[in-house]
Amino acid sequence: MAARRHKGHEEHEEHFDESWLVSYADMMTLLVALFMVLFSISSVNISKFEDLQRSLSNAFSGKVLPGGKGIQESGGSDPSVSSVVKAPDTSALVAQDGTAKQQAAAAKAEGENLEALRKAIAGAVRDRGLSSRVRTRVTRRGLEVRLLTDDLLFASGSAVVQERGAGLLRDVGEILGMESQHPVVVEGHTDDVPIATAQFPTNWELSSARATGVVRALTAAGIPAKRLTAQGRADLDGIASNRTASGRALNRRVEILLPRQVAPPTGAGATTSGDPAVTAAVDAAFPSISPEIQP
Repeated sequence: MAARRHKGHEEHEEHFDESWLVSYADMMTLLVALFMVLFSISSVNISKFEDLQRSLSNAFSGKVLPGGKGIQESGGSDPSVSSVVKAPDTSALVAQDGTAKQQAAAAKAEGENLEALRKAIAGAVRDRGLSSRVRTRVTRRGLEVRLLTDDLLFASGSAVVQERGAGLLRDVGEILGMESQHPVVVEGHTDDVPIATAQFPTNWELSSARATGVVRALTAAGIPAKRLTAQGRADLDGIASNRTASGRALNRRVEILLPRQVAPPTGAGATTSGDPAVTAAVDAAFPSISPEIQP
């Protein structure tokens, strides 16, 4: 009976687990494949190597599916975190605000400089008793000096500067020569009455010649020629009606302009920052253009 029980025990004895052979076989297969790949590229085939490099790069950093992310882009981050909208970078806005303030300050300083020149010219005009013939103002364009030509600069139909006007232009030239930062633009203007002489076939030639005559006078007063520009505008930019004699007299003029070199940040009276201090500085530097020129 005992022998019979021993025999039954031997019939039910458990065998060793051989499931590890599956994993082992898979690993060996992968190693063989790896060695085959290494062997295939051992000859350093450049084209194959570049293809492999591109494939690996696309796999790890490219888009797996349209709208998806590569491995390097997504990593192990929480998808809920990546969906949060980031706050906008305000560093550029701060830089713009600072630039606007600096530009407004520079514009204000330039306006003060031009105003000082205007007052000096206005004083010279008063000393010569010509306040009714010359007007000065500082506008968004710059410093403007308007000289009526009749009985001051030129005789009718002439571009030769008269003696009375030559003295005034000498004073103006000496004052403008006190600073060297701004160019000086001289514009000649006429009324709309046609002129047809051998020297001046049209008002274009007359206005250009008169502007050139003033430029020569300013050069003689000491302003470097490289700062000066002469422009003839004929009757295009009238400031009064040509229907009356008084209006035509106002249109016959020469204007001397010192253009501004510093522009307002976004136009006079407006800034990108909304800072009241900046707005006030721009308004002070760029006053509104009034219809009348102040003496």
